[in-house]
Amino acid sequence: MIFSWLSAHNSLSFPIFLFLGWGSPASAAFSMLRNTNLAVYWGQDSYGVNNPSNTANWQQPISYYCNDDAIDTFPIAFLDQFFATGGLPSINLANSCPNTPFPGTSMPNCTFLGPDIETCQAAGKILTISLGGATGSAGFSNDSQAQAFAQTIWDLFLEGSSPDRPFGSAVLDGVDLDIEGGSQTGYAAFVTALRALMAKGSKQYYITAAPQCPYPDAYIGTTLNTVGFDAVYVQFYNNYCGLNNYNNTNAWDFSTWDNWAKTISPNRSVKVYIGAPASSSAAGSGYVDASTFASIIQQTQSQYSSFGGVMLWDASQAYANSRYDRAVKSALTAGGTVGATSAGTSSIAGASTSGTGAGTTTAIATTAATTASSTATPSGTSCSGVSAWSSAIAYVGGDQVTYNGRLWTAKWWTLNDVPGGPAGVWTDTAFC
Repeated sequence: MIFSWLSAHNSLSFPIFLFLGWGSPASAAFSMLRNTNLAVYWGQDSYGVNNPSNTANWQQPISYYCNDDAIDTFPIAFLDQFFATGGLPSINLANSCPNTPFPGTSMPNCTFLGPDIETCQAAGKILTISLGGATGSAGFSNDSQAQAFAQTIWDLFLEGSSPDRPFGSAVLDGVDLDIEGGSQTGYAAFVTALRALMAKGSKQYYITAAPQCPYPDAYIGTTLNTVGFDAVYVQFYNNYCGLNNYNNTNAWDFSTWDNWAKTISPNRSVKVYIGAPASSSAAGSGYVDASTFASIIQQTQSQYSSFGGVMLWDASQAYANSRYDRAVKSALTAGGTVGATSAGTSSIAGASTSGTGAGTTTAIATTAATTASSTATPSGTSCSGVSAWSSAIAYVGGDQVTYNGRLWTAKWWTLNDVPGGPAGVWTDTAFC
């Protein structure tokens, strides 16, 4: 990705992305298990920066992009400073929020965007806050600082409380980390602490990442191997392994990321997205036309079970480029499956797991009102083949386990939360 707005005032550079998230009640139709999802970044007005005279195609309010079913997820870019005035972070949303900051902070008051965010969520979209950016000031000095920062993010953007919430009462669906430099110190601790807060929340959140395609990523790779993410938005552009080198087997490395997802990631159900520029002016290299990209999407989709969809940089570029996002979505749905099998749930690194995995289940496409328990038999269900719950295994939404003679279904990612316990992350599905 290109940190468009900040890059216009600094040197041009290209970022990495990482995403954390939970779905809102109205967005229950979203499923990370699908291989047809489309995530598009919003916030940096990439088209406007590169085309200053064409004001008609400058970035619009985020609700403008939520009027159809093309885009599923919007990472909001960026929270570019982790520790600014008053010890709080700061966000930069280009032309979308030039407002003055809250007193004693550098956090702009963008509360007028709250209703827009809620409108998109009501339309079934997932919205997250993206941390970092190409010219951002991100990073931690130690794990304790990172753990405290998780609480700050929870209070400012998720279900916590703060007088300096930039979007007011709107509760985002997660966090996306775009880490472009520095040490990886603290990031695993940050994700772990944030997961613990999310597990006590009232809705589902998602954690995803967008590393650059050279494997392993220099700035987030160790973190990806240490803690579980729901998806990675791999940037297949501005690098030798970009989409423009898809036919070069020595360059295109989606298979490497697929192998990472299945054999190294602590969450073996993690989804891998193809990250792509939405137009030729959205990145230095890697853009391919819609027809070429459609072929790449469908070949990758059919070949790799870890494939989860496509990420685009960014919304303004996609809309100006003859609705490139809509063409991508058409390619995804033409070749994809609405549901996917979630199998082989992994243990967290260093913890033991059974040889057969745990909670293997098939996710079925549902309407927004349908839940995992809606098709369950109320009693007398056979639990043969379903593994017993284990405190050492990380489960994702839809996974099933047995515990105390009952069948339980995970609502979202969970580790060491007892079925029927106070965390409330398991649905009591049926008797065994």
